[in-house]
Amino acid sequence: MDRRKFLRIGGTAVAGVGAAGLLAGCGGCSGKGGNTIKIVSSLPRTGSAQGQTNTIVNGIRMAIDEYPDGLFGHKIAYQDMDDATAAQGQWDAGKEADNAREAVGDKDVMVLIGPYNSGASKVSQPILNEAGLLQISPAATWPGLTKKVPGDEASGEPDIYRKSGKVTFCRVCPTDDMQGPKAAEFVKNVLKKSTVYVIDDKELYGAGIAKLFMEACKKLGITILGHEQLVKQGNYKTTLEAIKAKNPDVVYVGATSQSGAPQIAIDMKGVGLKGPLIVPDGCYEKAFVDGAGADTLKSLECYATIGGKDPSLLTGAGAEFVKKYKEKFGNDPEAYAVYGYEAAKVFLEAAKAVGKKDREAIREAVLKTKDFDKGAIGKWSFDENGDTTLQVLTISRVEGWPMKPVHTV
Repeated sequence: MDRRKFLRIGGTAVAGVGAAGLLAGCGGCSGKGGNTIKIVSSLPRTGSAQGQTNTIVNGIRMAIDEYPDGLFGHKIAYQDMDDATAAQGQWDAGKEADNAREAVGDKDVMVLIGPYNSGASKVSQPILNEAGLLQISPAATWPGLTKKVPGDEASGEPDIYRKSGKVTFCRVCPTDDMQGPKAAEFVKNVLKKSTVYVIDDKELYGAGIAKLFMEACKKLGITILGHEQLVKQGNYKTTLEAIKAKNPDVVYVGATSQSGAPQIAIDMKGVGLKGPLIVPDGCYEKAFVDGAGADTLKSLECYATIGGKDPSLLTGAGAEFVKKYKEKFGNDPEAYAVYGYEAAKVFLEAAKAVGKKDREAIREAVLKTKDFDKGAIGKWSFDENGDTTLQVLTISRVEGWPMKPVHTV
């Protein structure tokens, strides 16, 4: 897929290679660039995550549309980059690095929105940090990207991503150090279960949230019957047969729709391994339901967690965002659409306040955001790490799409 899928100048959509060439001519060549302020995003636009990232991109577009006259005499352009490949079916380290370098090299670019995956952030964050280019993620949730994780000090996170000594990466979504533990509390206090078996995909996000879930289980007195790390494969029946023999009350899967979670659900049902099955926000999307099948997930009593509120629970400006989204695109937004909007909105408001095209000044303004209430998720601030102070968790029952929220924290 063309990484420049579409561009937007002011309130006008411009598509195709010709538009990309037009913008290339006004940006990046001179030291200060042209009279354009450019937002780029780096997200998996190929593969099963595309459904979710379509709604993130739509959210970004909706924020830009609110500034039809641009900012302080500059047009606003948007470049939609793909960090996935058809061969991988998900994000690719080489593509993510290329996107980051391209963004750095274009002097019109004032912010990169993304990535979607925490593992991809490990690739792009150091490149953008060295160049001093602001990065706002709507969806990367691994805590180590912004702060030290207890017990994981040997990783060197987050300092290894901040060689410049400055914070350039921030995110508008809650982090896994709330999501994993709160899922464990749900098992203990709501489901009233006492034993779990944990599976993860060995990737930064999946293994990380599984670890946080298990640490909380131990503190809560939930017995962990076993922990299996599985790379993506055609089927998991042999492993799941062995897990079935241990008779866990709950199966927790730290994975995404792209890294094997739907097939694990299918094979759980196939071998007769009963749920409840609990999955994290990497599965909080229609792609997971489509991949595993609604009947399968219903039979497993499947629950999915997500940092933040399900779109159906948004009120005030959030409910208005959902209404406008449906009117504009003809369907419901997926869970991270509002975070795409919020990421673009906080950048645009900070740039507007700065009043000039200056990467460093805009970066500083965004990181100093306090009591931001011009978006759609309520009032929030960035803390000293670049994390949002708005920490909310939704747990939904998965019986089809959309999911049905049953518990909020």
